[in-house]
Amino acid sequence: MNSKVQGLKAFLGQTGRVALVEVAATKGSTPREAGAFMLVSASAIFGTIGGGQLEYMAMDKARQMLGRATRSPADETRIEVDEVCATLDVPLGPEIGQCCGGRVEVSIRLVDGSLEQQLIARAEADEAQLPHVYLFGGGHVGQALAASLALLPIHVVVVETRTEAFDGMPETVETRLAPMPEAVVREAPAGSAFAILTHDHALDFLIVAEALKRDDTAYVGMIGSRTKKATFRSWFLKSAEGSEAQFDRLVSPIGGSAVKDKR
Repeated sequence: MNSKVQGLKAFLGQTGRVALVEVAATKGSTPREAGAFMLVSASAIFGTIGGGQLEYMAMDKARQMLGRATRSPADETRIEVDEVCATLDVPLGPEIGQCCGGRVEVSIRLVDGSLEQQLIARAEADEAQLPHVYLFGGGHVGQALAASLALLPIHVVVVETRTEAFDGMPETVETRLAPMPEAVVREAPAGSAFAILTHDHALDFLIVAEALKRDDTAYVGMIGSRTKKATFRSWFLKSAEGSEAQFDRLVSPIGGSAVKDKR
């Protein structure tokens, strides 16, 4: 898995001198909120403050500051005192080709060792707060769903019994090989969502049963037809010691209702 934290660490470790470009304050309609940030090096960027001319202006200023920095024999970055940090106050109007209509204050600072650690700690804290979505099954449906979810600000975990099913998974998705996938359900944090779509109906049933017996899940969904759901209900109530109240929390079939299918 290549998480945002890992990407941040890699960028900081491989790109030489770096400037932090951060939205310090906003007024009115703006592309990003206060606290949004990006990192800028001489030839690369990490993250975004919303794109457009605003971002271009901030990147240009950051690179001007980086260009004035020099390396001492001790490999410490030195820069003119008045260019250690800078602030841009930008109205987002037709003058710069952006019609948001708001105003953005952008802070630009050179990244030293202390700031680097602050950024990593901040990213780790943000990542820990992300909602967790567990996909059980890495077949063609799991692959497509993982690719879509990987674009969202959530922590996606794909659980499989087959190593080859992880081929082609997005880098930002966590993959977990588990001979007993139902055990992963027990370890998931409270508020997690579970989508069960493995290659084996019996395995689906075991995973769903484990998820339904938790009372702190955000969502439990199983791929399949209404017939499969009815079969699961019979097994769940008779053999898995489940209750009707637990069963009623199951979403199955899953997916949009507007598409005609073989449910």
